[in-house]
Amino acid sequence: MNDFLTPGDFVRHPTQSDWGLGQVQSVIDGKITVNFEHAGKIVIKGSRVELRLVIDQK
Repeated sequence: MNDFLTPGDFVRHPTQSDWGLGQVQSVIDGKITVNFEHAGKIVIKGSRVELRLVIDQK
C-alpha cells in the first residue's frame, strides 16, 4: 500500500475529503507525511490508509 508515493505527489485521503488536496512531504518506514490544504501536516500509517494519488489536480 502506498509504496508508489514519493515526495511532491498530490493525494487525497479516502475518508477525509474535507482535508482537501494534500502534498506528500516524506515517506519513511511506512509513515507518510502529507501537508493537506485544510488540515495541515498529518502523518499517516501507509499500512492502514490507502491514499488516492491525484494525477491532475486542476
